[in-house]
Amino acid sequence: MSKITKRDIKENLTGWAFIGLNLLGYLLFKLLPLFLAGVLSFTKWNIAASLDTLQFVGFGNFSRIFHDPVFWESFWNTILYAIVMVPIAIGLSLVLAVILDTHVFGKGLLRLAFYLPNISSMVAVSVVWMILFIPSYGPINSILMSLGIDNPPKWLNATSTSLLSIIIIGVWQRLGYNIIIILAGLQGVSKSLYEAAEIDGANGIQKFFYITIPSLSNTMFFLTMISFISSFQMFTPVQVMTKGGPGTSSSVLVYYIYKAAFQNNDIGGASAMAWVLFLLVFVFSAARMIVSRKKES
Repeated sequence: MSKITKRDIKENLTGWAFIGLNLLGYLLFKLLPLFLAGVLSFTKWNIAASLDTLQFVGFGNFSRIFHDPVFWESFWNTILYAIVMVPIAIGLSLVLAVILDTHVFGKGLLRLAFYLPNISSMVAVSVVWMILFIPSYGPINSILMSLGIDNPPKWLNATSTSLLSIIIIGVWQRLGYNIIIILAGLQGVSKSLYEAAEIDGANGIQKFFYITIPSLSNTMFFLTMISFISSFQMFTPVQVMTKGGPGTSSSVLVYYIYKAAFQNNDIGGASAMAWVLFLLVFVFSAARMIVSRKKES
């Protein structure tokens, strides 16, 4: 057994010093809230009252939320938002990235323009989209009416299109990040593959489907999983634009958790729903890790 020297101790202490602040932040703002949410999910407590009113109710909160129709509507709205928004955003990003990867005038400026929504404040973005979606005189409906559509959608003001409006914003906001990642992946595709395909008489569409897409399989898988996990946590546009309405047509899990905790003072129910959301994200994260390892092996 080798002897531990002063140098070894010094190197270990230096390493802990470098990661200390990040580790402390992770413990305080990640693991501790997760643990507290787990404890509170088995209790009944009004956040506006003192801790003396906290009561242990076992699985009562889980039983209650599973019999709550608004919870289930929020849950399925979250799933619907993810399964519609993610494929559309990734498909559009792939096409735009391939176009930008060719000889396009102002390529750098276009990349910046596409990426700006990803770093913009979602509160400000949501306010702008609220103006665009105004049914009577908003720019979007004005354009639709000029094209001959007499009764354009009510967008945020109708139960049938409120969630669709949120999906449109999600696609627009997600494009920039996806494009940057796909462009990075395209740099690793060998140009010799395209040259060989040209010699064999392949056209642009054939090269896209038989070379570009297969070569980007790992990149597309990464984007798909990250996008799904991110979409499950969507909150700001709903909070700013619709408040889950009209009715509960655009309510999603994170918004309903926020509403239960800070508007209805139902900390126990909100914690139970937060754990359902955590398990949903955990399943997708675990699936990503399993598939990634299978691809590497």
